[in-house]
Amino acid sequence: MHQLTHARWLALVVVLASACGSPAGVDATTPTASAPATASAEYSNPVFTPVLADPSVIRADDGSFYAYGTEDDWGDGEGPRQTPIIRSRDLVKWDYVGEAFAGAGSRPDWKQQGFLWAPDIARIGKRYVLYYSLSVWGDPNPGIGVATADSPEGPFSDRGKILDSRGSGVANSIDPMFYVDQGKPYLFWGSFNGIYGIRLTPDGMATTGKKFRIAGNAYEAPYIIRRNGAYWFFGSLGSCCEFENSTYHVAVGRADRLRGPYVDAEGTDLRDGEGTLLLDKSERFVGPGHNAVVRDDAGDDWIVYHAIEDDNPTLPSGANRRPMLIDPLVWTDGWPTVKDQSPSQHAVPAPVIRSDS
Repeated sequence: MHQLTHARWLALVVVLASACGSPAGVDATTPTASAPATASAEYSNPVFTPVLADPSVIRADDGSFYAYGTEDDWGDGEGPRQTPIIRSRDLVKWDYVGEAFAGAGSRPDWKQQGFLWAPDIARIGKRYVLYYSLSVWGDPNPGIGVATADSPEGPFSDRGKILDSRGSGVANSIDPMFYVDQGKPYLFWGSFNGIYGIRLTPDGMATTGKKFRIAGNAYEAPYIIRRNGAYWFFGSLGSCCEFENSTYHVAVGRADRLRGPYVDAEGTDLRDGEGTLLLDKSERFVGPGHNAVVRDDAGDDWIVYHAIEDDNPTLPSGANRRPMLIDPLVWTDGWPTVKDQSPSQHAVPAPVIRSDS
């Protein structure tokens, strides 16, 4: 498992192939030289507390990063935050911005009961497009909706349902992920009942065509990037929300086509197997998972995810306390991984972000 070199940190600059809504299908293999990048100070996990579960990240035109998370009551007397939004210039220092659905009548109402889980942010044309899950635990018919805004800070206007379990034939239809491949938008989704994909209309507002399956019942929280001529699927396995006993972790597979088949490092199809381990617990953090991936200005990829601190697992509300963490992806034997396959527990070099971004 190699380390990122100092030269790589400082010398290479690329256009960000951001999570969830940039042209994610572009094969970002060779960074493009540009103005010198400036290395930030070191950082230590977590990068945002008390909670930002199931993070999705995008970079705006001004260079700022925006992250969106699952609805949670932070225990500060403000009540549940309906898809909280945070902002950063360097992926390390984050400030709370507000809620995607703020104000009377803004909360999606196409389903009578449900929490706003696992959002995914995209940019389609000039609009910011937010896909979200609407569900309760044990929901017989959860679904995925879509909202739009002119700014990454919102406010977002709900545009209604994209799909639900009854209509799609996929139980537990949550955890959306938007992806563009060869100019065509897709939606991936699923939670322990198979991971599926489907084409979207060009505006991203509706599905079109037939669904296809890329991974089995072991996974939820799909995330896909294209690197080095291949498509890489990240999926979360195990229990997300059992406090210090959570077993959540991230595995990866690769494919030559967006639609698969995706296989692990041993060649086992992810529709039948549990992938190649990428990220698991450490002494301090348990249950790492539900990730996004962003690229810094040195051309290095960073996995953004939540985890649970073993000695501080509970919010005042009684829910799981899942702060947001980041770590660099490194490549070993042609496969992405995280150093020691676990969250970093001490200060490490921060992402490289150009000072003029």
